[in-house]
Amino acid sequence: MWWAIRNYWSMKRLNCCRNSIKCAAEASGKFNRVSTGDGMALLFFRSPEEPVRCALEISKTLQDHPRIQVRMGVHSGPVNRVTDVNDKTNFAGSGINVAQRVLDCGDAGHILLSGHVAEDLAEYRHWQPYLHDLGECEVKHSLRLHLFNLYKDNLGNSQVPERLKRGKRSKQVSPVRPITSPRWPKSVLVVTLLVSAVALVISSLILFHRASPLRTRVPAPEAATTSALAAIPEKSIAVLPFENLSDEKENAYFTDGVQDEILTGLSRVADLKVISRTSVMQYKTGTKRNLREIATDLGVAHVLEGSVQRAGGRVRVNAQLIDARTDSHLWAERYDRDVVDVFAIEGELAGKIVAQLQAKISPTEKAAIEKAPTTDLVAYDRYLRAQELFADTSDPIHAREKLPQAAHLLEEAVTRDPHFLQAWCLLSRVHGVAYFRGHDHTPARLDLAYATVQAALRLQEDAGEAHLALANYYYHGFRDYGRARSELAIAQRTLPNNADVFRLTGFIDRREGHWEEATRNLERALELDPRNFFILQQLALTYQSQRRYADEARTYDRALTIVPADPATRILRALIALDWRADIKPFQATLATLLAENRSVASDVDLPRYALCERTAAAATRTLTNYPREGVVNNGVNYPYAYWQGAVARCQGDSAKARTAFTAARREVEKTVEEQPDFAAGFSLLGMIDAGLERKEEALREGRRGCELLPISKDAIDGADLAINLAQIYAWTGEKDRAIEQIAAVERVPNTLSYGLLKLHPYWDPLRGDSRFEKIVASLAPK
Repeated sequence: MWWAIRNYWSMKRLNCCRNSIKCAAEASGKFNRVSTGDGMALLFFRSPEEPVRCALEISKTLQDHPRIQVRMGVHSGPVNRVTDVNDKTNFAGSGINVAQRVLDCGDAGHILLSGHVAEDLAEYRHWQPYLHDLGECEVKHSLRLHLFNLYKDNLGNSQVPERLKRGKRSKQVSPVRPITSPRWPKSVLVVTLLVSAVALVISSLILFHRASPLRTRVPAPEAATTSALAAIPEKSIAVLPFENLSDEKENAYFTDGVQDEILTGLSRVADLKVISRTSVMQYKTGTKRNLREIATDLGVAHVLEGSVQRAGGRVRVNAQLIDARTDSHLWAERYDRDVVDVFAIEGELAGKIVAQLQAKISPTEKAAIEKAPTTDLVAYDRYLRAQELFADTSDPIHAREKLPQAAHLLEEAVTRDPHFLQAWCLLSRVHGVAYFRGHDHTPARLDLAYATVQAALRLQEDAGEAHLALANYYYHGFRDYGRARSELAIAQRTLPNNADVFRLTGFIDRREGHWEEATRNLERALELDPRNFFILQQLALTYQSQRRYADEARTYDRALTIVPADPATRILRALIALDWRADIKPFQATLATLLAENRSVASDVDLPRYALCERTAAAATRTLTNYPREGVVNNGVNYPYAYWQGAVARCQGDSAKARTAFTAARREVEKTVEEQPDFAAGFSLLGMIDAGLERKEEALREGRRGCELLPISKDAIDGADLAINLAQIYAWTGEKDRAIEQIAAVERVPNTLSYGLLKLHPYWDPLRGDSRFEKIVASLAPK
């Protein structure tokens, strides 16, 4: 009877503990809960601060319940969403397992952190007093974890854990550094970072006669790849590039087309997870491929390999489906037919793969897989070549050159086959991007984007590709986010695995100022396209505007694992220190390295906006030497070389030279505004030029006009940039009060006017010494 009563009160305490933890966690941010036997895991997906704040809140809450004792462990690491046998979403991965090992080293009341988490927190001044280095602790499998104890002001447990006292603690204590073990293979981190979480594992230690220790097994490092693959969705696949066995190497596009159509067909099946083209095309044939590593990188359980041989009027296609978790061949097929039957082959292959993976498929999805994109192989060749060109237009320099080439090829394709829906859709997107980026920001170009998407809709009014193209038209042409969202909702019904749907949704979220939703949608796009360099860059820029600099750095680091030598990404990674801490040295060092490696990239990496922060004549001369004489497009408007000549001369106090340069720049930008009277970015730039020319009234009118045409409420990205430009105009025209008020207003929303730029840039020199301005700068300083 006594035992029953005691257990009754113990369960009451457990329920109290559970409710207290739930309330404390909900107060700390969005999270997911996972049962871990006699404890739970809380998963946070936004910031390393959230789980630590939650742990302190739990510790504070449970002070009212002294008989309930808990210990907590925090680790930042990979976690996967998985579906269990009951079709319920759960979480697994080494992130939770390592957090469990961290927890196992603690006693009642302890909040222990892995070195990885402590390193992130140490970047914030307000967390530093809480961090107490414990050195290393040996856990199972002879692994060593570098641990920190989190405590302050009666929260946490300040005592050294008994386990470390008993001789398993390394005597050597070092500064904050990343977790040193277990060292999982890099490939695991790549895939699991798609849903990277910070796991806070909480173990209840209600004291009976004897506390029960946790017994969660940590996988050995050599088993990490297998464990990661086991957590990946069963019905997931990557269609790798097929090998071209044809004697004529010109048939490479034909071979890519076979692979692409199989991938496109499979991606229409909602019950499958299918990796997008951009990511799989990075695993070209020619070298031996480690399929298990590739599957782990891409987050899939299965891969499809194959080859294509075309000779005369015949085509031979071989394909094999492989379970990457076991390296076993599940199925293989060989086709030898007339080349005109190639689309039928692709449809049959996709249908058989769906059957092999036991995926549910609707009649509509089945019909879409079996439908050929065109009957004209030449038109299809033109489409494939244009698709490759369009994929390489994420940066303005390539876009200006390759968009017209892509448009020409697509016009050939639709001329040969007016019923080629995919070609019409891609042509519409090419015209829309040319308009949006300012290459041809004219009504005529926008009309072409609309006419071509309407041609596609006339062919098939419910086609997902057509509605995606129409969403791009509304987004790029009018910033009509409501109509773009409506079209994306239609597109997603038939394009469930299309990363572009989630990417564009994220871009709309961002433009509307919904930054958390934007981050989630871009992360979802990365799940479907995990090695998409452009999406990674955009996610990093999203973090930059939110001043989430640690996340920005990690995202650029991930992008650099894909394209390690990319100069623009390397310089942007270096500029984080300037934005975050007003530290210009990494920018200077990286720039010097890049210029020494290849002078031809100078115009891409020597950014005048940041070079002026160096405040030296040498830096000014260098950046003008490297700036293209034809100018650079920013926010859709071309910034003439003469503008930066004037800005540099003004910062150096050379009024005469500044006036000459600004006058030349004005002639060019004024022409743009006359041709495009609703061009907000053009008015804003003209206002800055007139401010440099001391044409105060014109400058104020033009700067305000730009903000009226594109306010932050309509575009949270470009609108914020134009608002910053208006602050610059106020500062240059002696309107100090208005300049400071404008900066204060801008800093209330995410934007790119960082602590480093306000601290170092000469544009803001007219405001220095004013206590209101200095207060704003101090508020942005790293804490």
